[in-house]
Amino acid sequence: MKNNQYDARTFAFMLRAMMEKLEREIRESKFSELMNKHFAASSIPKSIHCLSLRLTDEYSSNAHARKQLPSPEFLPLLSDNSYHHFVLSTDNILAASVVVTSTIQSSLKPDNIVFHIITDKKTYAGMHSWFALNPVSPAIVEVKGVHQFDWLTRENVPVLEAVENHNGIRNYYHGNHIAGANLSDTTPRRFASKLQARSPKYISILNHLRIYIPELFPSLDKVVFLDDDVVIQRDLSPLWEIDLKGKVNGAVETCKGEDEWVMSKHFKNYFNFSHPLIAKNLDPDECAWAYGMNIFDLRAWRKTNIRETYHSWLKENLKSNLTMWKLGTLPPALIAFKGHVHPIDPSWHMLGLGYQNKTNIESVKKAAVIHYNGQAKPWLEIGFEHLRPFWTKYVNYSNDFIRNCHILDSV
Repeated sequence: MKNNQYDARTFAFMLRAMMEKLEREIRESKFSELMNKHFAASSIPKSIHCLSLRLTDEYSSNAHARKQLPSPEFLPLLSDNSYHHFVLSTDNILAASVVVTSTIQSSLKPDNIVFHIITDKKTYAGMHSWFALNPVSPAIVEVKGVHQFDWLTRENVPVLEAVENHNGIRNYYHGNHIAGANLSDTTPRRFASKLQARSPKYISILNHLRIYIPELFPSLDKVVFLDDDVVIQRDLSPLWEIDLKGKVNGAVETCKGEDEWVMSKHFKNYFNFSHPLIAKNLDPDECAWAYGMNIFDLRAWRKTNIRETYHSWLKENLKSNLTMWKLGTLPPALIAFKGHVHPIDPSWHMLGLGYQNKTNIESVKKAAVIHYNGQAKPWLEIGFEHLRPFWTKYVNYSNDFIRNCHILDSV
């Protein structure tokens, strides 16, 4: 009897040890999966890199790829406020082509569209080649590199230079994301959120350029700003008719949904309210809003100190060693645009297609703009298969550059 009791007790201890080991292995496997997904989301797919290289080479060897964009007779339209102006800042040529193509194909007035595409110096030649060789008539497209804007000097953007060059900041975004992390003290969901916050894109000048739109386009009164991971499915002309009631930023609020990832965000989700400056100046329950599809009234914007406020809080966060917030360009914008946001109908902008595998397909079909914010971009292998067709339908797979870089094979 004693032996049986001893055996039962031993078996119970062994079973418990086995279960704990199994739980540990499952947990470690989940963290490893999240790390792999983070690296996949942060890297450039070989096919997209190929597209950029081939188009850059074409720029140097083919005069047609270097032709002026737009043609000289259309230059006055770049500052004509009777047209609908869209601004897109990106170094992803394929993504830019989808945004532009989907906007034009969904428009009832494509001849009234002007696209201003801003890219970095290394991508400029390839981006220019693509739109020179693949015209989107009757719409107008301008491609400019950040190096071609006289206003973007070190004096005007000192904080952003600091963000890009600060060793501690670079290490935070490009360093070892596991070192120093206590995985036993966090959940996979929280860990995934932290990884998302450490995407290198958040220290890219291109990602911060939206805060300088009034200065970069001094002749324009109103623009729609688009992220490069959106698809346009409906005519956006009515956006220009929305009365922003004197506000600067027409945006979809993200605090009134049920899902935890995207549409239930308040300031407390973005800021560290244990920091005295944050606690003193912000309300944790204030509703957040989304970047990605915004209507900006530039006349109203120029009367504010939005840019100065943005710079000031970026400096404070740098001084505090990123203890006020971790995640990218939205938190300083939430502060800088405080009191300057006009909520627009959520049907204009559906978010979360890069986060949620269970996204409602019918809702996707009805949305004017769908946004693949999150890691699972449609041009990556980790993109959700059932959501990818809404994006790939605007990729021109008959194009020689697309075919030769095997973009069809990779997505």
